[in-house]
Amino acid sequence: LGDLVESGGGSVQAGGSLRLSCATSHYVVSGSCMGWFRQAPGKEREGVAAIDGDGTTEYADSEKGRFTISSDNAKNTLYLQMNSLTREDTAMYYCVALSRISGCSLRSRVVTWGQGTQVTVSS
Repeated sequence: LGDLVESGGGSVQAGGSLRLSCATSHYVVSGSCMGWFRQAPGKEREGVAAIDGDGTTEYADSEKGRFTISSDNAKNTLYLQMNSLTREDTAMYYCVALSRISGCSLRSRVVTWGQGTQVTVSS
């Protein structure tokens, strides 16, 4: 198992849902600042959601109310539940471990990137 291993991507129609998973043998999810980033074709990577070990979460404005980041401490796995997907959500999604030096947020430095999982939304 790599440091961060994503799964759950795929193709879905607009309005549908997907749940991404991120398994790790390197980090203890319950004690880490972790998150999800994405990169759409021709665009820069952007933060989607972050979660601290105490359960505090942060979302990018465009994802609020549609996406939910969570973790399962027993499985040491991070999740991203994505609902009401649109074509604009089409991207490669990356699980990340974030630095907590200046607090846990989407602006924190990314320490580790997963290999990514593709999400494609069609109309």
